[in-house]
Amino acid sequence: MLTEERRNEIVAYIEKHNAATVQELVDALNASAATIRRDLSVLHDERRIIKVFGGATSLKSKDVNTVEPSVAEKSSRNTQEKDLISEYAASLIQDNDFVYIDSGTTTLHLIDHITNKNAKYITNGIVHAKRMLERGLSTMIIGGRIKPVTEAVIGPDCVEALSRFHFTKSFMGTNGISVPAGFTTPDVDEALVKAEAIKHTYLSYVLADHTKFGVVSSVTFSDLRSCCIITDTTPSKKYSDQTIIKAVIQK
Repeated sequence: MLTEERRNEIVAYIEKHNAATVQELVDALNASAATIRRDLSVLHDERRIIKVFGGATSLKSKDVNTVEPSVAEKSSRNTQEKDLISEYAASLIQDNDFVYIDSGTTTLHLIDHITNKNAKYITNGIVHAKRMLERGLSTMIIGGRIKPVTEAVIGPDCVEALSRFHFTKSFMGTNGISVPAGFTTPDVDEALVKAEAIKHTYLSYVLADHTKFGVVSSVTFSDLRSCCIITDTTPSKKYSDQTIIKAVIQK
């Protein structure tokens, strides 16, 4: 098969399915993974598809999110679902755990349900640290630059500090969950912080309501296999094929 012919077939496959992983394209076109990755890079540069972590999405599919809503905007969305998710997540914290809590509105709900005062907690969320102190929890906050929109500490100082810790559990927020793109966020600096925290955690959980599935933001901070997902509804099997998912369904 000629190179241009193969690339046309890749675009056609991605447009038909809205998204595709590298492995799906390898199987569909009987080409090597290295060849497919090179083709995706070229097609991305030609603006024919959008290359993401582990695959690509169609230009005709849902737009890639590049804007981060403010804390005020996000805090009023899906509050019941966030409460269910965070209540279950809090029940997983055990004595002597060293817990990282990511910035975000769902993880802020988590703090309201934490009862274990024998664990130790660290966060990059300004509001999160204040709320943990109010609840009498052993609290640390990472240093660095503060991002006003999300009220999160980010930047190289934050990443460097995280590299020195070893967490037993981390509870992460995300803007999007996609099979080809993984867990995504619109901000590069926040993605670096999230990725570093996950890298230094024994067991990471992503807290995400059902609206996050199928959404792609501009920066991948983890593949699906690196984190368990706690959500409010049972998602498509294509997600549970990739990682462990706990759906906390309201009775």
